[in-house]
Amino acid sequence: MRGFLERAGLSVEDLDHLNIIHVTGTKGKGSTCAFTEQILRSYGFQTGFYSSPHLVQVRERIRINGKPISKELFTKYFWQVYGRLYETKDAYGGSMPAYFRFLTILAFHVFLQEKVDLAVIEVGIGGAYDCTNIIRRPWVCGISSLGIDHTSILGDTIEKIAWQKGGIFKPGVPAFTVKQPDGPMTVLKERAEEIGCPLWVCPELGEYPADSGPLHLGMAGQHQHSNASLALQLSHSWLERRCLPDNSLPFQPATDTSKGVLPAAGFRPSPIMVKGLSDTEWPGRTQTLNHGPVTYFMDGAHTTRSMLACVQWFSEAAAQQERTAGGPVVRVLLFNSTGERDSAAMLKLLVPCHFDFAVFCPNITEAIASCNADQQNFNVSVENMLTRCLDNQRSWHLLNGQEEKPDSQLLISRDTLPMVASGQRSETLVFPCILSALQWLSQGRDSILAHTDTRVIPVKPSVTAKAAPLRDATSIHVLVTGSLHLVGGVLKHVDPSFAC
Repeated sequence: MRGFLERAGLSVEDLDHLNIIHVTGTKGKGSTCAFTEQILRSYGFQTGFYSSPHLVQVRERIRINGKPISKELFTKYFWQVYGRLYETKDAYGGSMPAYFRFLTILAFHVFLQEKVDLAVIEVGIGGAYDCTNIIRRPWVCGISSLGIDHTSILGDTIEKIAWQKGGIFKPGVPAFTVKQPDGPMTVLKERAEEIGCPLWVCPELGEYPADSGPLHLGMAGQHQHSNASLALQLSHSWLERRCLPDNSLPFQPATDTSKGVLPAAGFRPSPIMVKGLSDTEWPGRTQTLNHGPVTYFMDGAHTTRSMLACVQWFSEAAAQQERTAGGPVVRVLLFNSTGERDSAAMLKLLVPCHFDFAVFCPNITEAIASCNADQQNFNVSVENMLTRCLDNQRSWHLLNGQEEKPDSQLLISRDTLPMVASGQRSETLVFPCILSALQWLSQGRDSILAHTDTRVIPVKPSVTAKAAPLRDATSIHVLVTGSLHLVGGVLKHVDPSFAC
């Protein structure tokens, strides 16, 4: 990574000028970054924010003042970086950085060229060996809630994962984390002592005294409280360093780390901080979109712990809307998962939500060749994606005490991507793409979908008949979860602000 950076005309010393806030974790690291960036932007600082993955367009990963960089700016800087790397590749055996490494270098280049006051950098995977960890002098580091994910890369226990996450600690640089289970907390403490950095544990959100009562967050869900607390500590630490006349760290030297993990004190947030927390938006995470009778509840939960939080949020949010619906409400689950994740474990947590329909589809936005390349996964075949969907359908049947029907129906006959449905009793369907799933479950009742120019994919009369409850219901509540890429594909179709 250092070599690629230098070939692109940058150095690790250049990154010191970005005044970086470096954040990792298993769940909540993106939300923490979003809260932190919004708070510091509210103070009038020009912010850079590098995150992953993107929902619809790759430009979302690189933000200036909260907005994805423009197509023109992305194009300009893309060719500057790519050109320098390509011109030097022959001298390095033809090597070029892979996708995430390239985007990380591009983000650093953009932030330096645009002269941001600070950069909030979200780790891709892990920490110790993540390519963002080329950063050598961040101003402050943060670790959000830890759990099990990416086990083939990070290790198969939460303690091994904690070791990887603690790899972003730097000597003398303050670090904050939220409350963790004893095992991973012990590992983080050992990593902090080994590296020589002070480590604080954030208090509960209720421990921050506020003049106007409990702090209001722009993102829904109880699980966002710890992310907001971490963001308050990160932004407060950054502001302390920025505002001190001699620009020194307001902490004891690294030799003080023998005290172990210290409790961070709750403080009275400034009115700007309070407003920043309230104004924070982070699409695809506990997000609700109301389109007339169709309401989309979207959360990119993709681990069992994050799915638990998603279920709690959805149960409360949907129940609140159902109390005032004035008629029957149909609940629909739209689900997909990718990689090595335990789909069955996540689906088991969703069973108590009592969905009337469970719909499965791959993370393919449209079953046509003109699909946005930013939303395509070129590492997995379409056949494998559909097989995963069918496996998820079978898991749902078993979890609901239903026997698998051997006589699955073909919903449509096409040369590619056939739709498959099980028998009537199971109330589950597998669709070839996100758009076809949305068209079926909304039954023309979503005004945004109904007015798109995209061709409606025909289905058999028996499948149309199966959708009668959707046509008759007063409201349709759709939970979209299991994959951020799935959520992004849905947003592309139902939120005009994400239109390409």
